[in-house]
Amino acid sequence: MIKILIANPKGGSGKTTLSTNLAGYYASNGKNVCLLDLDKQQSSYSWVRRRPEHLSKISSANNRDALAKKKNIEIAIIDSPAGIRGDKLSDAVKEADWVIVPMQASTYDINATQEFIDILKAEKAVRKERTFVAMLGMRVASRTKAAENLAEYLNDSGFPVIGNLRNAQIYAHTAEHGISLFEMPAYKAKKDLEQWAPLLKWIKNLEK
Repeated sequence: MIKILIANPKGGSGKTTLSTNLAGYYASNGKNVCLLDLDKQQSSYSWVRRRPEHLSKISSANNRDALAKKKNIEIAIIDSPAGIRGDKLSDAVKEADWVIVPMQASTYDINATQEFIDILKAEKAVRKERTFVAMLGMRVASRTKAAENLAEYLNDSGFPVIGNLRNAQIYAHTAEHGISLFEMPAYKAKKDLEQWAPLLKWIKNLEK
């Protein structure tokens, strides 16, 4: 089982949007996926419950024991809670194969995430390259000063930067209907699917 941790201590950073669409990507490619929602709002868990029956099945869990009882899971995507720190963060990173850190282009998000980035760098699993970390810009408006500041911060983070996702109404649509970008007609999601390409390339390189 490959475990992908989506983590940022800042609430509203885009963790659930990233988690649900990544789960949809794997499910639409025939993988047996479980979405583990550790956030108290349970947004990812609810998203799975809204999925249309004709789409590829995605399992869900809201605690680690429930995930452990699942059989034949190939990909576990972990939507972590806001404020994750200390031993909980360390344990989550140790058990993850990959960590993706979504970040918005605001001064508040950048300031709130700096300590988290430093902690990730210090984690033994990361230093020993047992766990791989990447950064992703979320809800980024291109050609803005905020986008420039975020790009500079991400490039200085010490981790690979795997792209930016824009703030688009299509994400609200997928959230409401329990679907992902990868389960929509391609012509409706063309621009956003293009923005996912660097992220998916990073994942595929790690899968080799």
